[in-house]
Amino acid sequence: MTNRLRTEIPEEEEEAEELVVEERTRREIPDNFFTQFFTKRFISSEKATNALPFVLFLAFLGMVYIGNMHLAEKTIRDIDDLTKEVKERGWDFKTTKAEMAFKSTLTEVAKRADTIGIKQSVEPPKKIVVKEDKDEN
Repeated sequence: MTNRLRTEIPEEEEEAEELVVEERTRREIPDNFFTQFFTKRFISSEKATNALPFVLFLAFLGMVYIGNMHLAEKTIRDIDDLTKEVKERGWDFKTTKAEMAFKSTLTEVAKRADTIGIKQSVEPPKKIVVKEDKDEN
């Protein structure tokens, strides 16, 4: 408060009392299905309270359903990734098998042996026969 005369203060209080308080007009609720559903007492608070466990159960089932769908989609993605990997590994196996078959041919082996100084024999192999002594028995 500021320093004012005591005569001014009661005058201001009287002016404040004279002010007319404007009342807000109540907003009208649109007349549609949902407003009629909840305002016409189709669903009372007692009915809503009694139905709450069922609504929570339905919400739980919905969450389980959504979680199951996410898990199924993840599993499908994992299966697709593994299928692609199996195909790639099969191609690697076939490529390696073909390379090994090519490298094990007689001409390729001869070329590789020639680089380290081993030459192919022109004589046929000889059979070594060991004679057993009959005296030892």
